[in-house]
Amino acid sequence: MLPKNAVVKVRKALEKGYIGTFTVTEHQKVTRPNHTTGFEDVNVIVDQPCRLSFSSSPSASDGDVAKINQTVKLFFAPEINVKEGSKITVTQNGVTTEYKQSGTPAVFSTHKEILLELFRGWA
Repeated sequence: MLPKNAVVKVRKALEKGYIGTFTVTEHQKVTRPNHTTGFEDVNVIVDQPCRLSFSSSPSASDGDVAKINQTVKLFFAPEINVKEGSKITVTQNGVTTEYKQSGTPAVFSTHKEILLELFRGWA
């Protein structure tokens, strides 16, 4: 394991590469003034620095057409907690896209990584 001062240096270096921001939205149960219950989208984390990473790999072909799978990974500060099932809106390089978390985060002393999938609506 790295000494604390080395971890701080590595984290600062990683955070220099955070060129985007993300907002986490949760679909929370709410009670309305008329005492009915429903669901409402609530932003629980707003404009947190991050970086998206994209990688592609070929998958099995479908007849004569080969498919390409794209993996999207979000890097952010280790103290930020994102609940599974949340909508994650990322803005990077002038492009804003909505994603959902596709697995538990990989947690490191310098950052967290989450694999993302395109958000297609609440489950």
